[in-house]
Amino acid sequence: MSEAMEITTFQLAKGLTIKDFVAANTDVDAWLRKQPGFILRRICEGSDGWVIDMLLWKSAREGQRAASRIMSELPDSPVHATIDQATVDWSIQSCRHGLG
Repeated sequence: MSEAMEITTFQLAKGLTIKDFVAANTDVDAWLRKQPGFILRRICEGSDGWVIDMLLWKSAREGQRAASRIMSELPDSPVHATIDQATVDWSIQSCRHGLG
């Protein structure tokens, strides 16, 4: 299995909701759809308010390449202002098992 899961967790900027975050992702979603190796995206919110943003890639290398470009290719995206940047934790790992 060569797929990779990118997982980013963070808190939203003060006063914002998950609806604000999702709405601010319009340009990011369009950009992701054009990235080589992109499979799917899921955004979840825990009862504690933490956001979990998961991306599935065909390979870790493709995910890492996209991650290295997003800030330079979408520097003015409104999504950046919706995230408390001090709380961001990001990783991309190769998948070892899949079901479904």
